[in-house]
Amino acid sequence: MPVRETDLPNVGRKFELDLADGGQLSVVIGHDGTRTLYRLPERGGDAERVAELTGEEARQFGAILGGAYFQPAESETADVPVGDGRIEWFDVPADSPLAGSSVADSALRTETGATLLAIQRGSDTIANPDPGEVIEPGDVLVTLGTQEEQRGLGALVNKDSDV
Repeated sequence: MPVRETDLPNVGRKFELDLADGGQLSVVIGHDGTRTLYRLPERGGDAERVAELTGEEARQFGAILGGAYFQPAESETADVPVGDGRIEWFDVPADSPLAGSSVADSALRTETGATLLAIQRGSDTIANPDPGEVIEPGDVLVTLGTQEEQRGLGALVNKDSDV
């Protein structure tokens, strides 16, 4: 993806990047050191100002975007040894229909096709939970499934919540 640069006399320099969704991001780096980020939802549309960052904030944010803090497994490039499967984590809110249900009664796999690998409860991890294990509010469900199965599981976990 090419980045276009434009000198802005008496202001600084503008950098523009076309996005996969057809929009555009641009940043104006002012002579005073500020970085102002704009997003154009679509070509020919009006730019909306997203944020103004100091030099230090911009460097820290750039490091985050560049992967210095976290490297995600990008689905287009990651080798996933389980075919189309992906591992995801779901927080169980207090008003979830799963809260208070046993793993067996929740019928996660039957309802969604996703497999429950573990339950994270505070600092404890319950690997391969027994069917009688009760899902509690605040638990984090670690699951394996396709994108569609995970989407269904997310809807099931949050069915009655405001999330």
